[in-house]
This record gives sequence, C-alpha cells and structure tokens, in this order.
Amino acid sequence: MELMLGNEAVARGAWEAGVNVATAYPGTPSTEITEVISSYDDVYCEWSPNEKVAMEVAIGASMGGARALCCMKHVGVNVAADPIFTAAYTGVRGGLVIVVADDPGMHSSQNEQDSRYYARSAHIPMLEPATSAECLAYTKRAFALSEEYDTPVFVRLVTRVAHSRSLVGPGSREEVPLKPYEKDPSKYVMMPGFARGRHLVVEARENRLLADLPSLGVNTIEWADKTVGVVCSGSAYNYVKEAMPNASVLKLGMVYPLDAGIIREFAAGVDTLYVVEELEPYFEDAIKALGIKVDAGKDRTGLQGELFARKVGHLFAGEDAPGPMETPDIPGRPPVLCPGCPHRGLFNVLGKLKLAVTADIGCYTLGALPPLSAVDSTVCMGASIGMAMGLEKARGREFGKKTVAVIGDSTFVHSGITGLVNVVYNQSYATVIIADNSTTGMTGHQPNPTTGFNIKGMPAPQLSLEKLCEAIGIQHVRVVDPYNQKELEAMVKEEIERDAPSVIIARRPCILLSKQPLGAPRVIDKEACVECGTCSRIGCPAIVKAEGGVQIDDTQCKGCDLCADICPKSAIKGGDAQ
Repeated sequence: MELMLGNEAVARGAWEAGVNVATAYPGTPSTEITEVISSYDDVYCEWSPNEKVAMEVAIGASMGGARALCCMKHVGVNVAADPIFTAAYTGVRGGLVIVVADDPGMHSSQNEQDSRYYARSAHIPMLEPATSAECLAYTKRAFALSEEYDTPVFVRLVTRVAHSRSLVGPGSREEVPLKPYEKDPSKYVMMPGFARGRHLVVEARENRLLADLPSLGVNTIEWADKTVGVVCSGSAYNYVKEAMPNASVLKLGMVYPLDAGIIREFAAGVDTLYVVEELEPYFEDAIKALGIKVDAGKDRTGLQGELFARKVGHLFAGEDAPGPMETPDIPGRPPVLCPGCPHRGLFNVLGKLKLAVTADIGCYTLGALPPLSAVDSTVCMGASIGMAMGLEKARGREFGKKTVAVIGDSTFVHSGITGLVNVVYNQSYATVIIADNSTTGMTGHQPNPTTGFNIKGMPAPQLSLEKLCEAIGIQHVRVVDPYNQKELEAMVKEEIERDAPSVIIARRPCILLSKQPLGAPRVIDKEACVECGTCSRIGCPAIVKAEGGVQIDDTQCKGCDLCADICPKSAIKGGDAQ
C-alpha cells in the first residue's frame, strides 16, 4: 500500500490500464496527473499548447487504436468542448478517458463551473471517485467502459480528491495491443449525413449502458439508520460519512447517466432523503424530476463554495453553518508576486502611467491586488487581447492609447495568438505586452512551446515569439527587460501612441527557475531614507515595515534592484543586479 494523491492515483491507474498516449495543458487542480505520468517511459506524454489541441491528439491516438488519456481543469473543458462533443458521436477505437478536475471554492480558478453538466449535455458517461484508491480503480474502469461501449468516458475529480492523499494498492501494467486502424468514414467523418446516423448510435449506446448500470457495481447503497438517507458522490461522500456516520448512504460512482432504479430503491427505503453535493443541484434536480421528494439539499448547502465535514454536520443538524476557518488568531496572507518577480516591474510602470490593463490567467493576475492595483480585468485564457481591442473599438482611439493587454508566454500560445491575428485583420491599434517569464509559472513551472524543452525536460524546437508576431503582421515588435524601468516606461509610452498595432515582449525568466539571487540583498540607508513609502508601493514581500522604519528582509531579497531604481532618494544600496 502507498499513500498517493488522487492525481497520482489517476496517473497510476491510466498506466496500469495500458495507456499509450497522455495529453494535457497544465491547470490546477489537474496538473500533477500529467506530471506523474510523464515519468512512465512506456507512455507518450505531452504538454499541449491548449486543451483543445490536447483533446484532438488524444482523439487521434484513440482512432489509431491506442488507449489515450486527456487531462484538464474544469475551465479547460470549455476550450476542449468542440472536439469533446463530436467525439461522443464518433466513439472510440482505443479507450479514451477525459479527466476533468473541478474547483469548488475557486482555490485557483475564475469560476465554480460544474463539469457534470458537460457529461449530460455531451451524453458521455462520467465516473466520480471519492478516494485515491477509487481514482486508480475508476480510471482503469473508465478505459474498459470506453472500449466496451464505444464512447469517451469522463472521470471527474474535485480539488480535495485531486490533492488529498489516501492509501492505494498499486498493481502491474496491462499491456493492451493496438487495435487495427481501419478507414471508416461513417464513424469518423462527421458531416451532417454521417453525424445524423451517429447520433442514433449515441442514444442506443446510452440506453444499453443504462440497462447495464445495476450490474456494473459502481453505485452502492450502504444501509444503516433508515431514518435518514443521503445521496452523494465523490468528496461529498467523505464529508457525509464523517458528519453523519449513522445515516444510510447512496454513493453514486456513475454520475452520468444516473441509475433511476437504484435511486428509487434507496428513496423508498428511508424516511427522510437528503442530497449532499458541491456546486450545482445536479443530483437534486434529477431526483426531483423522477417525482421523488428531496427533504433537504441545496436549500441548506447553497450553490457556492466547497463543503467540508463540519459544515455538513451543522447544516443537517439544523444549526448555522460554520465558516471554512474558525481560526481568528491566524492572520490573513493574500497571494503576492514573489520577491524578484519580473512582473512586478511591468505592473509598476503600467500603474504609474495610469493605463487601463486587460490581463489574463497567470501569475501576473496578481497585479490586480494592492499595492500594485494595475490590472482591470481577468476573464479567461487569451481574453486580454480581444478585450483591449474591444475597449478601443467601443470607446475610440484616444481611450485605446490609455489601454494595454498583458498576457503570459504560455497563455499567448494557448489562446492569445488568434486574438492578435484579429487585431491585425480588423485594424486595431492595440498594444499587447507579452510577459515572458520563460515558463508556465502559476501551475508549477511546466515548459511550453516557447521554452525549448518538452515535458520530460528534453530539448525541443523553441517557438520564437518575435517571429510569430511578425508573421501575424505586427510590424512593431520590441523586447525589453522589465527590471529596466526607464526603458520599459519609455517603450510603453511610445507604443500606446503609435497608430499601428504593436507588441512589447517583457522578457525576464521567472526568479524561481534558477533559485539563485540576482545580486546581494539590498539594504536601506537610514540616513538617506525619508520614509516616503515609494518602495512599499511595489508590493515586494522582502520590503517590510518594522519598529525602526522600512527594512529589507535579506532572507527574501533577490537583489533585483527594482526598489533601488524607484527610490527617489537613492537610499537603497547593496549588491548590483546582474
């Protein structure tokens, strides 16, 4: 037995199932699945430019007779939805499993989207494990079901299952031979005439699965005190078992399609029926649609945030729910850019110039928080460029001169390129700043096509952002070090006034990549310092207020020199940045 993260167990389950190809774009809380599976030499594994491409590679591998795994976080399903919905029609040749990790409570996400509705809408079966052992077992089961029923299969995780450890009994790998490749246009060419026929196949497949559900054993009733019965799945099952240990429980391992028979059997066997689920009333609405009374559900748990055992216990005992943390003695710790982060220099300039800044998903999103307070919007991957263009088109060129779009190198490749194409094609004057820190930073420093390395750390062709932007039609592409505040400020001023689209690449590797300081820690000359607070306005964690005035914590300072550059009295001294 081994302690494994849920994500590790999914990776192990896929390997044991004989998976040949694994694809993903990194996104918390799903990232570790692909990182772990990349350590298995007998699996082809890649970080794809985005989830849509990852899904298409996996579909192609499946069509080629291989077992394929594609992993993403919940919002990644939006990006991959186009191929996913049609893959439900084509079906599979080799098993095709899509792992999606939802994020109740939005620990690292911009919304609380519930992926169960994707399964229902696309008519794709979905399994939901509650423990790491089930993550392994359900992933293996998903591959078998995929091939048996000729369908992609979802495995749904949530943050607490993905990132919690529990005991797993790992097994050996099943070597699954490639299935023969055969031309079959009526199955794989989804023009309308063929697609109509395949839609009938989807309906027949689902009816067959529904008929077989009772014998699959993934939905289980745990009879106990029949005064109260609870319908739940996944993480909610763990909370219910801890909070209401004496209640009877219907644990749904297959969350789509739902087995109406076992739900009716369970509801008829208990006096009071509760539904405990995170996010939307997916189970609750379906149960009510069967004509079954639900005595309590979302009216107690609400639609927002994640559950936990203590909260479930209070809610269903009729007491007020406690907050997720009852530890007032622990001070809050808002997220901040790391000491020495190159994004800090960029946002210091943009804030100083009082520009409207449409930003994107990544570490640089933190530029919205005080004291930098430079970012005006963050919507989704790649949105910054289109939104900056929209602001200009709506409010005119003069407002456009006060607007910039900020996007990271990995995010630009993910979904920013088409936005930049639109800027050129539809004649916008937008100024786009690519914050190139040479990694996919916020999800844990995964490589991307601009870094020159693949998922296994091996050299790979390196995409040139400069040449790409020029090929799109941007005639003004400039590169600057964001630590160089004077040059950066002058460059931004020039480009926002230019009556042509332009791209500024603010390039400096993430400070955490080398883990080496750029110079000696800086120190404050108390004789020269006038306590004006300018250095504090960049939000560096190394700059702290103490009894004796502002100080620099030499255990955190990376010697980037940004504070020294902006100090109006030249009171910050020390080693030179390199």
